[in-house]
This record gives sequence, structure tokens and C-alpha cells, in this order.
Amino acid sequence: MKKLLFWFLFLIILFSGIFFYWKYSFTYSDGYRSGLLQKFSRKGTIFKTYEGEMILSSVQSNANVPLASEKFLFSVTDPILANQMQRMQGDHIIVHYLEKNAILAWRGESRYIVDSVRVKDQKIPDPPSPDGNK
Repeated sequence: MKKLLFWFLFLIILFSGIFFYWKYSFTYSDGYRSGLLQKFSRKGTIFKTYEGEMILSSVQSNANVPLASEKFLFSVTDPILANQMQRMQGDHIIVHYLEKNAILAWRGESRYIVDSVRVKDQKIPDPPSPDGNK
């Protein structure tokens, strides 16, 4: 009877661990989003988290004003990245994000966690060639 109880508890703990990993730690998807960083703030009652809002525009007018747009809400967990993004408000940026299956209060209000950012007009340098020439 003790052996059966041991295996039953072991399986419950094992499946609970797998479930919590899948629900809260597993990255469901990742990718890039480009848009205007409209809002970025630090908020929360108990856990202060960095939250941002980007405008993703699909159609722009002649005056470079977005006509058809949607919002992309995201969280940032890295304080250095958050400081960098606070200085980029109002800029067109490209972010790399990880989408989780569920949120955790200390990780942010969004399932989308941004882990890198760059200004949209900033070009990524070409890697050096093996012979040292550009």
C-alpha cells in the first residue's frame, strides 16, 4: 500500500511539474514586431512590471500617419532594456518577443515578453567576411 501511495504521489508531482513548465515557462512562439512605441510605463500594485504599447500600422497616409492600425501590448522583464525603451518613446522600433502560454504576476500583464529592441531605421551591420574584407 505504501508503494502504491508513493508512486501515486510521484506521478502527481511529476505531471504537475510538467504542466506548470508548459503553462508558465514554455515559449509558445517568438518573432518580431515593428511599430511606433506609443506608451511605456512601470506599473503594478504588488509587483511593479514594465508594460508597453506599440501601434502596428498596416496602412499609412501621405503625411506618414497610421490609418489602419492595431495595438501590440507587451511586457519587459529586463530593467536595462526597459530603461532603453523609455528613451525610445515616440520612435518607430522593432522588437523581438517571446509569447508564453500564460502570465505570471511578477513577469508582467502580457503573454508577450520583449527581450530585445532596436530603432527601425537602424541597420544591422553585416558580419565580417572570413578574409577580413567588407
